[in-house]
Amino acid sequence: MESGGEEVVVKKKRGRKPKPKNEEGQQQQVKTPKESKRSQQQHHQHQHQQHVNANAEDKYNRWKAVVPVLYDWLSNHNLLWPSLSCRWGPQLEQSPHKNRQRLYLSEQTDGSVPNTLVIATCDVVKPRVAAADHISQFNEEARSPFVKKYKTIIHPGEVNRIREMPQHSNIVATHTDSPNVLIWDVEAQPNRHAVLGATNSRPDLILTGHQDNAEFALAMCPTGPYVLSGGKDKSVVFWSIEDHITSAADSKSGGSINKQNTKSGEGNDKSADGPSVGPRGIYCGHDETVEDVAFCPFNAQEFCSVGDDSCLILWDARAGSGPAVKVEKAHDADLHCVDWNFHDVNLILTGSADNSVRMFDRRKLTSNGVGSAVHKFEGHSAAVLSVQWSPDKSSIFGSSAEDGLLNIWDYEKVGKTTERSGTTASSPAGLFFQHAGHRDKVVDFHWNSYDPWTMVSVSDDCDSNGGGGTLQIWRMSDLIYRPEEEVLSELEKFKSHVLTCAAAK
Repeated sequence: MESGGEEVVVKKKRGRKPKPKNEEGQQQQVKTPKESKRSQQQHHQHQHQQHVNANAEDKYNRWKAVVPVLYDWLSNHNLLWPSLSCRWGPQLEQSPHKNRQRLYLSEQTDGSVPNTLVIATCDVVKPRVAAADHISQFNEEARSPFVKKYKTIIHPGEVNRIREMPQHSNIVATHTDSPNVLIWDVEAQPNRHAVLGATNSRPDLILTGHQDNAEFALAMCPTGPYVLSGGKDKSVVFWSIEDHITSAADSKSGGSINKQNTKSGEGNDKSADGPSVGPRGIYCGHDETVEDVAFCPFNAQEFCSVGDDSCLILWDARAGSGPAVKVEKAHDADLHCVDWNFHDVNLILTGSADNSVRMFDRRKLTSNGVGSAVHKFEGHSAAVLSVQWSPDKSSIFGSSAEDGLLNIWDYEKVGKTTERSGTTASSPAGLFFQHAGHRDKVVDFHWNSYDPWTMVSVSDDCDSNGGGGTLQIWRMSDLIYRPEEEVLSELEKFKSHVLTCAAAK
């Protein structure tokens, strides 16, 4: 596409839903030499993709064979429609062998039925309860018996990102292909039937302030009722919604939106009919789309952002609307994701289209004006889409990418050798586990703060299987991450027990 004689590059949207297949019987057109060359290139790309798929299939089969060894628990949930985000919600019940918990995901449809925000319940099996033969014999085409849909909200447009509010467990924010952030009280919203022609559910609150679409960059503050967003207008927008939320003490459900003479739930397609709130601040410093944002875990006035300009920017709302620190060339390509360490306030992770994850120390972010990472983690063969620190241990984090892998890293293992992991001897520095259960790009994942080392991950399978998605809930064996001396001692006891039992026969 050209505008004013200059070529405009249209960036590929992350998580784009499958395009319709060409109908058979269409009239064949005479191709120009340029079109013929393009057709040959497409043919070669198709052959390359077939080769990649064959390798991926082989890798998947090898992974499935060792599932009983690597995992304490794994549940596979086949999705009819892709979900571009997945998040754990509050814990609902506890029992001897499992805990029941909320799970948030979405349905990104082709328009034949509405797009939805899905609230599900998940039975999380406790450690060392699941039998090895059960977790390895899952049906890839079936839905998991551990995941049940609880409520459906008809969402105005695709759900690109879901984030939950830590202080009010029933409040979630969503991003779609619009300038607004939508806030939902999932317990107050009525359950809807997603049928063609159904009206959109009405958001409980709409956050305005962006001048262009804000599709992916979204964060909830861990210390207060604040929301952060980034978008195509190259800005970072900050909101407070505390005036619109009742205190948890006033609501047994864990907090709810003050409606102010508005009615939650069914409404017409004009989402603007709902209550709205403007921003507390708009922060400008990026030269391209802002792709992700994160709050400092201990201070709501400090946050960071990354974008397609390859920059990492740190902000301090107390110091004005300009960058506190701008890290140029933080990566060699667009930055897709960022996360701030829960335990060490100085450490920040970034992930990029250059296939790498980098860890920055905010006390020494640059060297000669260029981004200077503490370490560069290279274990993906495609663009990194999400990075997240573990809530359980300060040195552990995960990264997911378009190569279908979810890697678990420990930066304390950099420079050390270990054979006790779900990886190979030639694994990149710091990589100690690799979840290879998805066949296509892993668009999102989330650590479970209630159940350490339990994760949910979701892949958009439009490239490999022609549509749909895969949700997986899993926990690696504790023999992989526990201290080596502890593990060897346990295995020695187990060996003695086996020998004793054998001698008694």
